[in-house]
Parts: sequence; structure tokens; C-alpha cells
Amino acid sequence: MSEFRNVTIIKKANIYFQGGVTSRTVIFEDGSKKTLGIMQPGEYEFNTSDAEIMEILAGELDVLLPGETAWKPVKGGESFDVPANSKFGLKVKTLSDYCCSFIR
Repeated sequence: MSEFRNVTIIKKANIYFQGGVTSRTVIFEDGSKKTLGIMQPGEYEFNTSDAEIMEILAGELDVLLPGETAWKPVKGGESFDVPANSKFGLKVKTLSDYCCSFIR
């Protein structure tokens, strides 16, 4: 899906890691939520409450998912799933565009 229709966008940005990661929240008519954002090169660790699907639209990074010991490379056009109530690590290699879908 390359565009979203009939949505509400929260104007205030979500800013993490001193601006290394930013996003905007998109809310759909059914109440589901996604964020669209940009990650600067760097290393980050995120905590989740909801399960997430992270789509990498452009860029390159490595992800360390919960319970894993090896970092997995991910590039534009690929995605990965994050379980609820967990944390995951990212090593962002190049400026990365992403869409995060929250699963409830």
C-alpha cells in the first residue's frame, strides 16, 4: 500500500534519541495506528507494548529481535515483526524510511 486514505494525522512529531529517530502518528477510521518516520544512522533500542510490523521503505539496517543472538540485515522493501511487550535493537547503517504498524 503506497498511500493511506481517510486517516487522521497527529501533527506533533514523535522524537527519540535526540532526533535520531522521528515519526508522525497516523490513525485509521477503525482506530488502528501506524507511524511513518525516518531513522538517522546510529544504534537504538526500543521497547514495545503492542506487537509491531516494521516495514523498511528505504535504507539499510540490522535488527536484533527478542530471543535472537544474531543481528539480521534488513533493507528497503523488507519488513520484520516484533512481539508485544519486548525490546529490540537497531543498527541503522543508512538514512532509513519506515512504517510501523501496531497490532492489538
